[in-house]
Amino acid sequence: MSTQYLTVTALTKYIKRKFDADPYLERVYLTGEISNFRKRPNHQYFSIKDDHSLIQAVMYRREFSQLKFNLQEGMKVLLVGRVNVYEPSGSYNMVIEHMEPDGIGALYQAYSELKEKLSKEGLFSRQKRELPLYPKKIAVVTSPSGAVIRDIMTTIKRRYPIAQIILYPTVVQGKESVKSIVQNLKKINAKNDFDVVIIGRGGGSIEDLWSFNEEAVVRQIVEMNVPIISSVGHETDTTLSDLAADVRAATPTAAAELSVPVLTDVLQDIQKQEQRLYQSLKGNLAVRQEQLNRLMHSYIFRQPKRLYEAHLLKLDQMTNQLQSLTNQKYQTFSHQHHQLDLRIKNVSPKNQVRMLQREWQNLDKDLLDVINRYMDNQKRSLAQTMESLDLLSPLKIMARGYSYTTFDKKIIKSVNQLEAGNEINIHFQDGNVQAEIKTIQEENNG
Repeated sequence: MSTQYLTVTALTKYIKRKFDADPYLERVYLTGEISNFRKRPNHQYFSIKDDHSLIQAVMYRREFSQLKFNLQEGMKVLLVGRVNVYEPSGSYNMVIEHMEPDGIGALYQAYSELKEKLSKEGLFSRQKRELPLYPKKIAVVTSPSGAVIRDIMTTIKRRYPIAQIILYPTVVQGKESVKSIVQNLKKINAKNDFDVVIIGRGGGSIEDLWSFNEEAVVRQIVEMNVPIISSVGHETDTTLSDLAADVRAATPTAAAELSVPVLTDVLQDIQKQEQRLYQSLKGNLAVRQEQLNRLMHSYIFRQPKRLYEAHLLKLDQMTNQLQSLTNQKYQTFSHQHHQLDLRIKNVSPKNQVRMLQREWQNLDKDLLDVINRYMDNQKRSLAQTMESLDLLSPLKIMARGYSYTTFDKKIIKSVNQLEAGNEINIHFQDGNVQAEIKTIQEENNG
C-alpha cells in the first residue's frame, strides 16, 4: 500500500472544513483579557488571552460599531463568536459577533463612562432651579397609558386641584423613545408657559430605563428653562436624567407631591397669615392711637404759640444780622463805586479828547510860527539873491555903456569869429545897430 502525501493547501482546507462543521466551534462563548489592541478605522484585530494561552481575534466594523462601551487594552470581556481558520497562513482565530465587559454588563459600562463624561462637564453639579411654591400649569412627560400618569394626576388633583395638568404623550422605551422624549421637552421649552415639568416612567430593567440614560435626553433636561422633576423607575434605580434634573423623586407619586402643595394647608396658612396680619394691624393701630393721644395732650396743642416762639426769636436775630450785613455790603459797594468812578473819570475818553485838542492847538500854533519864520527867512534869502542877480544882470552892465555883438544870431566873443565884410549886430541897452566889418585887428595880450 503506497503512502499518499497531502499538499499544505489540502491539509489546510481539510482542517477548515472540520472547524466549520464542528457545532461546538460554530458558536463559542469565551472569556479573556484584551491584548495587543490598537483601534483601527475599519475592522479591529487583537488577541484574547488568559494566564496560559492566547488566541487571535477579529471584530468586523458593523459588530464593533454596536458596542456600548469603549474597548481598552487589558479589559476583561465576555465574547460570543465562532472559530475560523485563515487558510493562507494556516492559523486560526476567533471572529467576534458580540462582546461585553466581564463582571458588569455593557449598558452599565456605558452608563459609567457617560456619567463620568457629563460630570466633568458640570452637568450634574450645576445650580439647580427652585420649584415654584404655587404652580399654575404643570407639564407631564410620560406614557399616556399606565400607572404613572394616573398616580400623578390623582395625587395633584387630591392635593392641589386648582393646578392645570398638561400631558405630553411620550414613548418611554424602545428605539423611538429618545427622540420622543427630547421632542416633547423642546416643545415645552418653546411654549414657555409652564411652572414645572414632571418626567418619568415606571420601574423596569436597566434596558427598559436606558432611554433616560441617553446623552441627548440628559442635555435637553439641562437646557430646560423651567424646573424639572425626574421620577424614573423605582427608588433604587438612578438614571442620568435623575442626576441632571432639578429635583429627583423616588416615585411618580412623590414627584406629584413635590410639585404642588396641599391646597387645604395653603388655605389654612393664608387664614393664619390673615389673622396675624389683622392682629399686627390692630396692635399697630393701638400704638398709633396711644401716640396720637399723647400728642393731643402735649403742651404744643395746649399752647401752640410756644411751638414757634423760639423760631420768631431766631427770625429776629437773623433779620438784624441780615440788615447789618446789608449795610456793610452797601458801604463796601459804595466805596468801590466811588473808586471806580474816579478811575473811570481819569481814563475818560472825553478828558483825553480835551487834552489831545489842547495839545493839537499848541502844536498847530507852533507849526504856524515855524512856517512864518521859514517864510520870512525864505523872503529875505530871495531878496538877497535877486539883488545879487540884479547886480550881475547884463542890462545893468549895458546901462554903464557896455554892448555885445552877434553874428548869425550867435554872440561874438573873439575877433577870430569874424571876417571882413561880415554884417554884425551890436546890441545896446536901448536898441541895436547893424554894421559891416571893414578890417580886423588882433591884439596880442600875451
